[in-house]
Amino acid sequence: MNTLKDLLVDDGLVFAFFVVGVVMVASHATSKAVTRGRLQGSAIAIIVGLVLAYVGGHVTGGEKGISDIAIFGGMALLGGSMLRDLAIVSTAYGVDLREIRRGGATGILSILLGVFVSAIVGAAIAAMFGYTDAVSMATVGGGAATYIVGPVTGTALGASSEVVALSVAAGLVKSVLVMIGTPFIARFIGLDNYKSAMAYGGLMGTTSGVAGGLAATDKRLVPYGAMTATFYTGMGCLLVPSVFYFALRGLFG
Repeated sequence: MNTLKDLLVDDGLVFAFFVVGVVMVASHATSKAVTRGRLQGSAIAIIVGLVLAYVGGHVTGGEKGISDIAIFGGMALLGGSMLRDLAIVSTAYGVDLREIRRGGATGILSILLGVFVSAIVGAAIAAMFGYTDAVSMATVGGGAATYIVGPVTGTALGASSEVVALSVAAGLVKSVLVMIGTPFIARFIGLDNYKSAMAYGGLMGTTSGVAGGLAATDKRLVPYGAMTATFYTGMGCLLVPSVFYFALRGLFG
């Protein structure tokens, strides 16, 4: 057992990939068996990750979640800013601007409105709960945009780990709500063609939520909604830590 423990500690990153793989397989199986795909596997995996982070931090009294446990130390690198930002950049490179232009001004406007409206609502809620400094408000506002924009904003601005965690939680709640609610509101908002799907993805922005919701509505719409939602993430990572943050500083100091 000691030999196995030493092996897992020495090859922590490999073991971290293994653990994440097991969580993903189990989450997608749960999604199909329990929710019939209405709650996407990625959302379940995120919930499991947050629970594991809480348990790890509670057991060890540390500040890095489950990575404070020695054999799970590789999670610190796997979940760190380097690989996270690599994933974001590689995803953004997958966006085809020619397809974005097919949505016309509506698609572009929906992305800008989606980012700033979500960020403003998130910042307002943060202020209501006492987080009135510009850094915290921008970070939680970014989380309200997506659970990717929040951590990117928090890292760029030097937000506390507590605030970054809140931003992730805000983005997760939004993702789950979009995922579950999309099939129920689709016919009321005309979500039945590629243009409306692109506008919807641009307004909502949470890629996993939009993809899961559209998959439960009409699988043919998924590529269009997911595409603008992905572009939304890139725009959020650019605008929230810069334009939005400086606007908050100008207003609240």
